[in-house]
Amino acid sequence: MYNLVQKRRWYFGFSGILLVLGIAAMIYSTIVIGSPLRLSIDFVGGSLLEVAFDADHATEEVRGLVMDAGYADPVVNTVDDNRTFVIRTKEMDVRSKDALLATLASRLGPVTERRYESVGPTIGRETTRSAGLAIAATSLVILLFIAFAFRSVPNAFRYGVCAIAKMLHDVLILLGLAALMGVVAGWEMDALFLTAVLTVVGFSVQDVIVVFDRIRENITRHRDEDYETIVNRSLLETLHRSLATQLNAIFVMVAIILFGGATMRQFMLTMLVGMVTGTYSSLFFAVPLLVVWEQGALSGLRRLFARRGASAA
Repeated sequence: MYNLVQKRRWYFGFSGILLVLGIAAMIYSTIVIGSPLRLSIDFVGGSLLEVAFDADHATEEVRGLVMDAGYADPVVNTVDDNRTFVIRTKEMDVRSKDALLATLASRLGPVTERRYESVGPTIGRETTRSAGLAIAATSLVILLFIAFAFRSVPNAFRYGVCAIAKMLHDVLILLGLAALMGVVAGWEMDALFLTAVLTVVGFSVQDVIVVFDRIRENITRHRDEDYETIVNRSLLETLHRSLATQLNAIFVMVAIILFGGATMRQFMLTMLVGMVTGTYSSLFFAVPLLVVWEQGALSGLRRLFARRGASAA
């Protein structure tokens, strides 16, 4: 029987590299744009105006006209070509929006309004608070559910903690992706991004519960085997099911990314990366972490740090 769990140091090392890169991307984003993530108006409040011109124009040209209209530090990005622009400013009402359109039309030619959204700062703060509460509530429910469902096995609480650690692992990687793409491609963290993160959390936690459940069954079936062997057996027995389930979803996402509209591309790319990392972390992060904990390695590491702290004092 091939031993996947035995190679856990490689898995932890790979996860560590991904997490360090994600944190580095958020630090770099903070240096460049002033925040770890480029937040959309869904979170910070403001107005979004998407316009299309009949001719090509430079981004700086459009941005200069928006600033001349009285909007300090607007964010102006192109969409697919040099004729369609997304303009983000402080909150503007309908009258101010119409005045800005008139200014753009007088200087740059005919302009068509494609989209207009406005979110007040109060609603933006409420969205931010709700996002944090949603992730916290999800973590608590998952922890309690797994601890209850696995109460028949020793140290059932550890299964829940490992599932939460795996979930945070996936969320941090997605935040790192968003930070990197915010700097490189102008991605913004909006309500759709939050939806993608919570969807990925649900799928990936479901995946790891399947493996944990097989571990619970094999503990009673193979009492003569040590814990690591039982976990490795369970991992091999559920590997094909996990990969088949996730690959079906991944193929659909790739098709939407390639042939779907541009408005869905960021959302689906986030989902795709989340599904891939979620599948990996379910099999090769959460399960090996459980083995390390059950074997007492985490307790030994804690005692080692405690002795070093005492000797340094």
